[in-house]
Amino acid sequence: MLRAKYLLLLLALPLMGWAQQNGKSAQSRPKVGLVLGGGGAKGAAEVGVLKVIERAGIPIDYIAGTSIGSIVGGLYATGYTATELDSIFRTQAWLSLLTDRREDYTTYPYKNENGVTYVFGFPVHVSDNAKQGAAGALYGHKIEVMLDSLMGMRGFNEFESLKIPFRCVACDFRNVQEVVLSSGFPAMAMRASMAIPGVFKPVVWDDMRLVDGGMMNNLPVDVVKEMGADIVIAIDLQQKEQKERTTNLGMLERMADWIGIGELVKWATRRPDITKHKINVQKADLYINPVLGDYDAADFQHESVEEMLKMGEREGMNHWNELVALKRKLTPAGVKIVTKAVKRQGLRK
Repeated sequence: MLRAKYLLLLLALPLMGWAQQNGKSAQSRPKVGLVLGGGGAKGAAEVGVLKVIERAGIPIDYIAGTSIGSIVGGLYATGYTATELDSIFRTQAWLSLLTDRREDYTTYPYKNENGVTYVFGFPVHVSDNAKQGAAGALYGHKIEVMLDSLMGMRGFNEFESLKIPFRCVACDFRNVQEVVLSSGFPAMAMRASMAIPGVFKPVVWDDMRLVDGGMMNNLPVDVVKEMGADIVIAIDLQQKEQKERTTNLGMLERMADWIGIGELVKWATRRPDITKHKINVQKADLYINPVLGDYDAADFQHESVEEMLKMGEREGMNHWNELVALKRKLTPAGVKIVTKAVKRQGLRK
């Protein structure tokens, strides 16, 4: 009996060594961070690039995004595949979502309902006596509800429960400081990250007033590196190189400090976001910058979105060899990495 136990132990030793070696290889694989920049409607191109990244079989371990990049990244972290995101971008009425347009009022040149004034369905004014909740109709309520619903359908309504660790970048408008959101409700954080000053009402978060993170960090490579990424894939939607500024207006800035808008004036005259963007571009291991022609952040028409999805996919294919090389670097000999897209295809068989 004792001899049999020793024999079994001797037979098991090689298997234990193999398991330990392969487990170590899997654990020591470089971690991949995905960075998704801001750019409004141009975010459709990010989805196109993501389709190619999935096709190449690249596993994503961390995600950081700003503005529309936070929406794409947040939904991807929830479990939506690039193909599903493609469908979401093609089918959503983005103009209505982002402007809180009332579809049932689109034929009315003027309409007043519950203290909110609409022009062809677009909310343009909220009166002091508006019913409770009506004021929110002007400031991104519909998009937040949509995002919360999409994430809730996958059973994820908190950062801590997401399938892929995710961070989104916003800016505290009071002191013009970058804020990295990593806890609480992702849908609300994503809404904050895309709250363009002057267009959307800031999101109240603790004692902060959060607006679009693009004011401080439109390509948060540094954020995903701090999360633990060894290799960073960055998808940048910026189309034109911006020049750094070092303007110091002295007296004007002191006057601005006196009336409480000093930090905002300093941001406008110095644009620290441009400096950070240049640094983050250099930090990315694989930098993908789709060429989107004359399309801009407001081109949410269905035809424009469809074309930018294709443009993003084409740009992703331009980096195919780099992606294949990265996949080989990430894959230990004899070990197959199963990505989200492959898992989903397997379920359909």
